[in-house]
Amino acid sequence: MSKKSEQELLSEIEHRLVDIYAELSPEQISATVGQAHLMFEESPIRDFVPLLVERRARRTLASLT
Repeated sequence: MSKKSEQELLSEIEHRLVDIYAELSPEQISATVGQAHLMFEESPIRDFVPLLVERRARRTLASLT
């Protein structure tokens, strides 16, 4: 079984958030996920980055709705 790449996981997060926050544009959601991801670009341990990105993006998007 192959492990999903960080980019694949981030793509899944974006799709999930587009479904949840349908009132926001997909571009806005993608930008929010991208900004959250940038906050962790220096993190040496990458295993939890997608989870942390999703949490931060959800908080940001929830504040916009």
